[in-house]
Amino acid sequence: MALLAAYAMARHTGRDAFQIAAVMSFGALGDVLIELNLIWGAVAFLIGHLIAVQLYCRHRRESLSLSQKGLALAMLGLVPLIAFQLPVNRADAPGLVLYSLGLAAMAAAAWTSSFPRYRVGLGAVLFVISDLLIFSRMGPLARSALPDLLIWPLYYFGQFLICTGVVGELRDRATPR
Repeated sequence: MALLAAYAMARHTGRDAFQIAAVMSFGALGDVLIELNLIWGAVAFLIGHLIAVQLYCRHRRESLSLSQKGLALAMLGLVPLIAFQLPVNRADAPGLVLYSLGLAAMAAAAWTSSFPRYRVGLGAVLFVISDLLIFSRMGPLARSALPDLLIWPLYYFGQFLICTGVVGELRDRATPR
């Protein structure tokens, strides 16, 4: 993620590039902190999600189809609901819901932004799936190897799509036609 932050700053300048670089930087910080303390790692990721929401909302798509609005609303409702259901230890559920609200807001805002949906929006959905797989290790997939096989590839590819999608679009918009 730190390399994606550097990529964002090297490929474009300005507030938007700084914001997507900050998102990637908080992702890198979250990667380190989550190994030391799950809560601090989640806080770093949540800060990154909130920065991303602000960026995506500033670049809202002019009009959305009913299905696009529906998917965004579904993410806002279903991601926290799924996260709530996953942990066996019910004391973990409220924290997962709180984090998942930020995660879902990030994904919904990415999906409804004017950035390329099949890069930035899809990347955000992959990030959501990765995090839900992390949560699934606290419950139904605790003994499964599946989360361990999928979490990192989904997370990295999701972040890669987000960063390159945002930066590519910013560069295209800055290029005179």
